[in-house]
Amino acid sequence: MAFQRIVQVLMAGVALSTSALYAEPVEQSKSALVMIEYQNEWVSEEGNLRNLLVEDEERFKSAIHSSKSLLAAARKQGIATIHVTLKPDTHYRIFGDAAFGLRAAIPAANTWQDDMQAIHADFAPLPNEHVITERTGASGFAGSNLDSFLRNNGIDTLFLAGFATHVCVESTLREAHDRGYRTFVVTDATAAFTAAQQIYFENEVLHHFGRGISAKQFGEVFE
Repeated sequence: MAFQRIVQVLMAGVALSTSALYAEPVEQSKSALVMIEYQNEWVSEEGNLRNLLVEDEERFKSAIHSSKSLLAAARKQGIATIHVTLKPDTHYRIFGDAAFGLRAAIPAANTWQDDMQAIHADFAPLPNEHVITERTGASGFAGSNLDSFLRNNGIDTLFLAGFATHVCVESTLREAHDRGYRTFVVTDATAAFTAAQQIYFENEVLHHFGRGISAKQFGEVFE
């Protein structure tokens, strides 16, 4: 019975209205939109990773479209926007000599190089937006100054969007939770490689570490 109650609590909020979704007021000055890997590897139709890994292309296109409205809403409301990039050195020395995992797969595929590292023009940062360039792992916090930036600016609430849902978005979500941030994932502004991966994340993972909202709900939070 105790376990069932825990599951009920974790799942609470799945169908909540916008007014009830946040449990407590969301303060504009303490919130940030974290845009994860809106680089050409994912966003460009010529992106290496997009063409190698993405099977659910329609979902990817939809997520990119939703992300544009999400970013516009954040800028309209003056919400701090952070762009998390991955920019390994030419010889991938930052990843070391790994035998498996992403640290091995990225060099083997020769991805995240040259023009593919650039943030796509549709999501180009404004001068007042923070860009994470030093990063060594799947989480946006890995080897970066993300945590320092957030704490130094009094930010305690995060809204995550980006790619891929089940890898870097999920890794960032988990670490944000463990570091004490109140974290939401804008689910329709994320995409995994397959529909099954996206569904599993939304139904089985997300509620353990945060809550899901839509881009439309985000646009209504600060109005």
